[in-house]
Amino acid sequence: MNKLILFFLIVSFNQIIAQTNDKKLCACCTDNYSEFDFWVGNWTVYDVNGIVVGSNKITKLYDNCVLREEWSSSSGNNGTSNNYYNSTDNTWNQIWVDNSGFSLVLKGNFIDGKMILKSDILKGQNGNYYNQITWTPNNDGSVTQLWEYFKEDGSLIQEAFKGIYKKD
Repeated sequence: MNKLILFFLIVSFNQIIAQTNDKKLCACCTDNYSEFDFWVGNWTVYDVNGIVVGSNKITKLYDNCVLREEWSSSSGNNGTSNNYYNSTDNTWNQIWVDNSGFSLVLKGNFIDGKMILKSDILKGQNGNYYNQITWTPNNDGSVTQLWEYFKEDGSLIQEAFKGIYKKD
């Protein structure tokens, strides 16, 4: 009987060690870190009229901890973003920088099947505003990206960009 109890203790201990090691091997392999995976891939990006406006390559790096975006527009504007899930505050974050010197920092969550990220309130010539970018996976495998400007009170100022991502 003692040998049987010892056997079960050893098996249980080994399972606990294996689970702990799995978490150490892939700290970013939980469901939260995969919420933005629908955006991963090589894409041709179209405007709402079906005209190609650029290409985008989204890859997962650093053991699934970072989504790297590499954007090239048809007009020569190029940029990159790093996107990551912050388990400390349970938010998704994006840091964007492009070749015009523009940068944007966004924070948000995956809500109702969409990734919605917003900037902090910014001061503009016509008052305070914030950026909001929403990525929506579509039934046909494409992704719609909608970039909008909102007043501080949440009312829409204007749409900055709407692109349809189609996999290459």
